[in-house]
Amino acid sequence: MKNLIVVLFLIVLTACKTDSGTEYKSVSLKEDVSFLADDNLEGRQTGTDGEKAAADYIAKRFKSIGLTAKGTNGYFQDFTFKPKTDPHQEVNYNVKNGDSTITGTNVIAFLDNKAENTIIIGAHYDHLGYGAEGSLYREDTKVIHNGADDNASGIAVLLNLAEKLKQENKGNNYLFMAFSGEEMGLLGSNYFTKNPTIDLSKANYMLNMDMVGRLKEDNTLAVYGVGTSPILKQVVKANNSKFKIIENESGVGPSDHTSFYNSDIPVLHFFTGQHEDYHKPSDDIEKLNYEGMATISMYIFDIISDLDDNGKLPFRKTKNESEDVPRFKVGLGVIPDYLFDGKGMRIDGISEDKPAQKAGLQKGDIVIKLGDSIVTDMMSYMRALSSFDNGDKTKVVVKRGENEVEASIEF
Repeated sequence: MKNLIVVLFLIVLTACKTDSGTEYKSVSLKEDVSFLADDNLEGRQTGTDGEKAAADYIAKRFKSIGLTAKGTNGYFQDFTFKPKTDPHQEVNYNVKNGDSTITGTNVIAFLDNKAENTIIIGAHYDHLGYGAEGSLYREDTKVIHNGADDNASGIAVLLNLAEKLKQENKGNNYLFMAFSGEEMGLLGSNYFTKNPTIDLSKANYMLNMDMVGRLKEDNTLAVYGVGTSPILKQVVKANNSKFKIIENESGVGPSDHTSFYNSDIPVLHFFTGQHEDYHKPSDDIEKLNYEGMATISMYIFDIISDLDDNGKLPFRKTKNESEDVPRFKVGLGVIPDYLFDGKGMRIDGISEDKPAQKAGLQKGDIVIKLGDSIVTDMMSYMRALSSFDNGDKTKVVVKRGENEVEASIEF
């Protein structure tokens, strides 16, 4: 691993010395993802050597672009925590004094345009190692979870944006952040908002990229947080010419933008949707849509450009939609297509040996009825699911192409 890291560091370091006048050679989205999602980093689990290698790489990339260190130790901001599970159990954590304390590391860089306000641009870089809590891999053998989409893709787009913003849009300063500990509960972003290295009262807004590597053929892109400032809906729409945008007003969600929304900062979160490889070893580099990532990067850049002369955006509270989510004891064993905006709940993946597979449901099926409940969207699907217990039997109706198919389900 060390030899690979040294070689790639040399590539980064010799590509540019912007402050000394040497021409900067851009690093491609695929090159950044390929390093971060390589087996040598062993899945970048928080507190491991693999995550530290990723942090070192990101810091070198920040430096090569010409960004100033803005952590508490150069580009790094360490934080410690005790995990819910035993950290000594077959995981090579960097633990302190032999106890169960783990050290995570945010990587933070600053672009100072001498402006009044600062835009925060972030993405998490940690993942699940060999299959930490949250893994959906069900085999007994431990396998590296490389997390190419989740979230090497977000870091690659962040670095691509840093390259673009180094030259243009001087109406704000920029703070670029690679968060640790996201998979363990937004730990790194939460720590930063409580221990900021800039004056957060001068934070204009926050942009978060988490899983932006799997843009589908229909170009559907989810943009969450559009209700957190009055102008954001308009800006998201006005700069879009490529995507089928799925909007969500809430500033609360299962990614790092939530930490900033909770600090009264407007946020936008970009997401290309879940897939069958989510939190599995199969989330690898060959499955990413790099052209789509480049298009998303340019779209975000256009949004920043549009807002460059707008001054500080006002913050607006939004409804926490997660509070309305029903609680349920059973599941179909499917991956929902969260970006589907038609009638019903479209299935984006089927889990092995679960009720949906046993009933013969297929990827692409659209659930339109579950038991006696009509399913019109994700929320109505979850409400219907919440009425069942383990052992219950019922009928499910799905739309498959032009046909409706009924199947028997046992939970």
